[in-house]
Amino acid sequence: MSTFVIAISGGSGAPYALRLLEVLLSGEQEVKAVVSPAGEKILDIECGVRLRGSIIDKQTTLRKALRIDSSEVGLELYDHKNLAAPISSGSFACDGMVIVPCSGGTMGRIANGISSDLISRAADVALKERRRLIVVPRETPVSEIHLRNMLAVTRAGAIVLPAMPGFYHKPRTISDMVDMIVSRILDHLAVENHIFERWKGEGVSKFLSIDDE
Repeated sequence: MSTFVIAISGGSGAPYALRLLEVLLSGEQEVKAVVSPAGEKILDIECGVRLRGSIIDKQTTLRKALRIDSSEVGLELYDHKNLAAPISSGSFACDGMVIVPCSGGTMGRIANGISSDLISRAADVALKERRRLIVVPRETPVSEIHLRNMLAVTRAGAIVLPAMPGFYHKPRTISDMVDMIVSRILDHLAVENHIFERWKGEGVSKFLSIDDE
């Protein structure tokens, strides 16, 4: 069993986060989660998941949204202001962190080493400890500032994995498109998965005969 930190910040893309949590937990992975205030709003708007009350109340709501019944399932939610949480320390062993979705502001703080909340602090720790950090921006168009920040976190060791679903697997539903991105995230976490139809090269030969001229 592996341990992962999953953070949800602002920016459209909450369905990616919920699906990632669902797949990880169903595979008996241990998850430490943190949701920013903007992330809470996005969860409510896009998924109808309203995180209210104490951190325990929010964790209970999140577990219900993920259809988690057993208390043995490894999901623990931390308050975004709790800089004393275990995931804020390099001594806490984990196998990777994902920020999905990752807002432009969150990306900017990570790129500039500004640990003003638990998400940016945990990301800072992942980078300094040379652990996997995957950031999933869903912003369009992007400015030069966004591009510079993406380059900065990439150079620091993070993987920038934009939420850009492909269509070669012929998605029929929104869930199909979500699963493609989640599968790519899982691939980079080294978590085996089979949640979408991967490209197998069918029909490639007919394209090879096309004249470019």
